[in-house]
Amino acid sequence: MKVHRPQSEIIVKCLRDIFENKYLADKVVNIQLKSQKQMGARDRRFVAESVYEVVRWWRLLKHVAENSGFDKKNPWIWYGVYLVKSGFELPNWREFEVLKGFTFPNESVVGSFPFAVRESIPDWMDELGRKEVGERWGRVVEALNKPADVVLRVNQLKTTPSELIPALLSEGVEVKPIDGDALLLLTRKNLFTTVAYQAGLFEIQDWSSQQIVPFLGVKPGERVIDACAGAGGKTLHMAAMMKNKGRIVAMDIYEKKLEELRRRKNRAGVDIVETKTIETKTIKRLAESADRLLLDVPCSGLGVLRRKPDSKWKLALKKISELNGLQREIVFEYSAMVKKGGTLVYSTCSILPSENGDIVKDFVAKTSLGFKLMEEKTLLPDDTGFDGFYMAKFVRE
Repeated sequence: MKVHRPQSEIIVKCLRDIFENKYLADKVVNIQLKSQKQMGARDRRFVAESVYEVVRWWRLLKHVAENSGFDKKNPWIWYGVYLVKSGFELPNWREFEVLKGFTFPNESVVGSFPFAVRESIPDWMDELGRKEVGERWGRVVEALNKPADVVLRVNQLKTTPSELIPALLSEGVEVKPIDGDALLLLTRKNLFTTVAYQAGLFEIQDWSSQQIVPFLGVKPGERVIDACAGAGGKTLHMAAMMKNKGRIVAMDIYEKKLEELRRRKNRAGVDIVETKTIETKTIKRLAESADRLLLDVPCSGLGVLRRKPDSKWKLALKKISELNGLQREIVFEYSAMVKKGGTLVYSTCSILPSENGDIVKDFVAKTSLGFKLMEEKTLLPDDTGFDGFYMAKFVRE
């Protein structure tokens, strides 16, 4: 594929916004592509994939650039090194003049680089991962460096997998079943413009994320609280499993996220969800009111680096410690909303025991509310091929 100037300028602009202005990669890419009304699907895919791959391999690309005597701070250089690494012939542009004759190091040379450089992660993350994950860390990181698959969740309130698959195929979208309501996208396409999406027939949700609500075990007619709901991916999954019968209270500290949830629930045909912005007395007012409570707590997101590779350059070790404190605070305080005999699920999209099992052990040892740990489940990307998630189920006795 030929490298074109307009697309390349957009890619470099995205990289500047991500690394210099500290903007989120997905927001940057979406804004840029939305502004390019005339750009074709192939070029859009090239822009998005190039940005994400440069971000993913940023440390390795910078290391190779520096070793070759290039300016490691120049986004055009990162991009050029990435193009050579990917087998493209560099155009004869001013920005690439210093790269004339450059070849990317072979596998043997790259293999001699320190692990954190070779796998393009910060040193602190490598040290923490080795400490917490152990011998498996290398395999986990390699899995997290693979581009993420796109997975759909069929909205059972409106359709079934057997009905949705041919409907999508008629729009040029090929998918195949994984299990349950999960469909794997086989042909890259802008799904948001499809008739099926706009009709609320599916949501985009990774397979691992789709395991949380079945683990919680919601049933029609129950009162359920999703206390860290965000934009509502798991809330909508709950409503579908409950057959739109019962009541779901979706809560978050950010009203903007709840606004997005309200838009999504309308498209999905859900009418049992009530949204609440969390305030000082919200938790006390809902004490012992939930048959089931989901605490999908804020976390490092180290399990979803495949789809959010920029987060590894924005995170810091101090932030992990701060998150641990917040996770403990949430589970100890919010668990009071569960009825006696009710179920609590604590979940994260992290692979670190300090955010997962360690929090759970502390809660079991210190809670005065009578919670019994029933089951824990860890989904690691090198096992599943999907995102890393953790979940723990409790019953209040």
